[in-house]
Amino acid sequence: MKSHKTLTPRQEALAETRLAEALLSVRSVEECRAFLRDLCTPAELQAMADRWAVVNDLERGLPYREIHRHTGVSITTIGRVARYLATGNGGYALAARRLKGGNQGSQAHG
Repeated sequence: MKSHKTLTPRQEALAETRLAEALLSVRSVEECRAFLRDLCTPAELQAMADRWAVVNDLERGLPYREIHRHTGVSITTIGRVARYLATGNGGYALAARRLKGGNQGSQAHG
């Protein structure tokens, strides 16, 4: 992650918290897409979409090469997502579980 030499770790954590709060403030898929499109470059947004695209396939136990064949996501990225899915902060698994549980409507939170 990029480090800001002028910011303390506490300031960086606060900035990340404020970003998370902004994400939670959106109320629909459309609002979230608009926010992400303003926030991210097209390449950043595509990279995030690629990572998310492989989560379900990894949870289903599909081989990396099969995931690559039908998503176009690199084996390296698939491996990175698998590592974080298994030993990360729990964000991928939480979001996937909630979406499978029926919270797929237009509401971003609630």
